[in-house]
Amino acid sequence: MMTGIITTVGLLLILAGCVILANPQRIYGPLTDNIEKPALQIAAVLVRLALGFLLISQATVSKFPLVIEVLGWLSVVAALGLAVIGRGNFTRLMKWALTLVKPLGRASGFVVVAFGAFLVYAFV
Repeated sequence: MMTGIITTVGLLLILAGCVILANPQRIYGPLTDNIEKPALQIAAVLVRLALGFLLISQATVSKFPLVIEVLGWLSVVAALGLAVIGRGNFTRLMKWALTLVKPLGRASGFVVVAFGAFLVYAFV
């Protein structure tokens, strides 16, 4: 069940990466439009926490247990960091990150596809 959730997340990442490869604005546009809303920060924290705990708890059944566990802990640490930096710093971080990503939009799509494919491969 839990590995199915991780595999589904991987497939969704592959889909999102393909969308970014085809048209980066389809993903980055809504992020930019909603950068000031607290829900974006809350979602960023909750998604990272959930994924992190899933990866940590299921690392032993993956093909790469150490890598998956490290990724899980990195996700949890990132979630905690995003939770404590405050709204203003989160907004500044997102604006900074989006300015870096825009020129490399399609390349970042490839990275997202590769990460999603890794998750699927690690748990299938």
